[in-house]
Amino acid sequence: MKSNLIAPLGATLAFVLAAPAMAQDGGAPVDWTGPYVGGSFGYNFQKGDGQEHIRFDTDGDGDFHDVVTTTSGANAFSPGTCGGGALGRTPASGCKDDKDAIGWMGHVGYDRQFGSIVVGVVAEAGRAYVDDKVTEFSTTPAFYTMRRSIDWNGNLRARLGYTTPGGIMPYITGGLAYAKVKNGFTTSNGANSFTEVNRKEDGWGWTMGGGVEAKVSDNFSIGARYLWTRYNVGDYRVDVGPGTAPATNPFLITPSGGTSMNRGDKFDTQSVMVTTSFRF
Repeated sequence: MKSNLIAPLGATLAFVLAAPAMAQDGGAPVDWTGPYVGGSFGYNFQKGDGQEHIRFDTDGDGDFHDVVTTTSGANAFSPGTCGGGALGRTPASGCKDDKDAIGWMGHVGYDRQFGSIVVGVVAEAGRAYVDDKVTEFSTTPAFYTMRRSIDWNGNLRARLGYTTPGGIMPYITGGLAYAKVKNGFTTSNGANSFTEVNRKEDGWGWTMGGGVEAKVSDNFSIGARYLWTRYNVGDYRVDVGPGTAPATNPFLITPSGGTSMNRGDKFDTQSVMVTTSFRF
């Protein structure tokens, strides 16, 4: 998470903790039972992915764990990889970092209180403006960059919290997650042909995290929450064909006469958001 987010999120959390005390005037105990609607706004970010690689299928069996080799048997992608977008044909040119960005979501939920324990369910949907790239470098030299971003995302989560008499409720949460994932591909290789398959795919997965929420009035609550989410993807691939490349091209001297590229089946994101809810 970017360091410049710590101050505003810390201030929000401090307000969440202080608001119930300011709002209480000796009235009835806080009750969380009932439906609510609201929204959240914050920041989405990704873990470092410097160990990720583009993977290859050279025999057409759908298993992307093959090695593309030259006519001499050497690894055609020995220069290595980077977790970002290439700035040139070789690793020495460097790579542009992945994009972490703001995000927003709307939500609807229901809570039920049992003494000091609060259980509930909440559904969210919104946008996460992140993109994630990985680049592989060949000995040609050339770069091959795969990019994916989230068009929109949502989740359905259960919540389990503990409320204080003043209306502060820390909680844990987890459930199902979904994202519509967009993929893209760029390369400096102008000889081979490249055909993209499943540029848009459904990313189903799961999410987990926790937060704190506080009632500032009978019908209004504010909070802050953290979520770690994994989307399972992997349908997207790039099929490499001959184009104008010679018959000795490493992508073509394979058991299948061609090569397919893929970048793995996991897309992990994290988010920290402030939340507001109107409670009925």
